[in-house]
Amino acid sequence: MLNLVLFGPPGAGKGTQSEKLIQKYQLVHLSTGDLLRSQIAAGTELGLRAKSLMDQGLLVPDEVVIGMIENKLTENQQAPGFIFDGFPRTVKQAEALDTLLTLHGTGITTMVALVVDEEELIRRLLKRGETSGRPDDKDEATARRRVSVYNSETMPVAEHYAQQGKYAAISGIGTIDDIFELVCQKIQQAQLS
Repeated sequence: MLNLVLFGPPGAGKGTQSEKLIQKYQLVHLSTGDLLRSQIAAGTELGLRAKSLMDQGLLVPDEVVIGMIENKLTENQQAPGFIFDGFPRTVKQAEALDTLLTLHGTGITTMVALVVDEEELIRRLLKRGETSGRPDDKDEATARRRVSVYNSETMPVAEHYAQQGKYAAISGIGTIDDIFELVCQKIQQAQLS
């Protein structure tokens, strides 16, 4: 089973690369952002709570996110693998994910990180805010706060997987196809090791 963590700050291109990886490897896409946005669109209690936090550039509590991931794993037990997009965001979540996958008889194959400098990220987020209508991408202060939260709370997850020998970093700047080729190379290397 191929279980891939696609890692990087907001605006690094995870969503774009996820779509291509899902097609190539037939993976089930586990995007916590998409799961949360669907809850928001449905107007659920969870969705309203999440929207308030997301609009401030803050993270949704771990127990909510992990519960959603567990439901998706259970619903897709026969899948050839999963791509985790935007999750785990904290070491605590990474540990919970490792435990959850072990209970399902599997584990993370590799984490591929898309590395992009901060000013490019802010430019991308503001541009995306103009076209997507996402309120968390329209305001520069909120975009900068999201990148800051990523740097302080999420970057340590890379070390968690590096200690397991499952971390690979590539540049998230270049053409979509060039970046995709680099991601696929890292996946192939992880599958062989």
